[in-house]
Amino acid sequence: GKIVIVAGFQGVTGEQEITTLGRGGSDTTAVALAAALEAERCDIFTDVDGVYTADPKIVPGARRLDSITYDEMLEMASLGAQVLHGRSVELAKNYQVPLRVLSSFNNSAGTMVVQEYQNMENFIVRAVALDRGQAKISLIGVPDKPGMAAALFTKLGDADVPVDMIIQNIGSDGRNDISFTVNLEDFRRTEVMAREVCGEIGALEVQTVPRVAKLSVVGVGMKTHSGVAGKMFRAMASEAISIQTISTSEICVSCLIDLDRADDALRAVHKEFGLSESDEQ
Repeated sequence: GKIVIVAGFQGVTGEQEITTLGRGGSDTTAVALAAALEAERCDIFTDVDGVYTADPKIVPGARRLDSITYDEMLEMASLGAQVLHGRSVELAKNYQVPLRVLSSFNNSAGTMVVQEYQNMENFIVRAVALDRGQAKISLIGVPDKPGMAAALFTKLGDADVPVDMIIQNIGSDGRNDISFTVNLEDFRRTEVMAREVCGEIGALEVQTVPRVAKLSVVGVGMKTHSGVAGKMFRAMASEAISIQTISTSEICVSCLIDLDRADDALRAVHKEFGLSESDEQ
């Protein structure tokens, strides 16, 4: 009959020094406690009433999902959705702790984050995510020799710069181009390192786009269905939105687009996949 209150944002180092756990610390602590106590569920109360098919501030018809898988939620978290931190979802997946995302301000049923949900193979795309905090850097005219990419990405790795999308284009005259994206907050120092490497390996130049948006569609049903990428690109083509870079994973297709067309792209793709409340499921 007691209510236990734990400060989720605080922790200690291996040397027992008090510190903070960083962003998502409270969510992660809650899941860790639920796993340790073998609780039947962990409820996370936030400022939203669940996980939506898209940002409802941009897409008025966005629909709240009753359930979503750990893998889908992990992708959403990595793609900019700020409902749950990726560390908390990963911990929940590892220890099979069902999560429920609820609002602190209303009595909505929220969204369950689970291993799998009923008829999950019928839902090809579950949500569309938009990340505005990306920057693109390209090394042009990289000599087509072994170790060129390693020189660049080893340097970035040593500096703890997380790299997202990586694309290498086949060039000509023994040279090619390497493009990659980083978080906007890492852009300036990454640009400096890219220019250093450019000189070291004999590349021709460095080109940058300081602000781009990454649009992604996510769904475990993509594992067993084809045509998702084509449908996504057709939606953007109908709005005359150019695609700069494309990357795919087992349950996600992402592309870079101009920041000023990000909202238009999000609405177009969301509509194309019939994710609104008024659309047929």
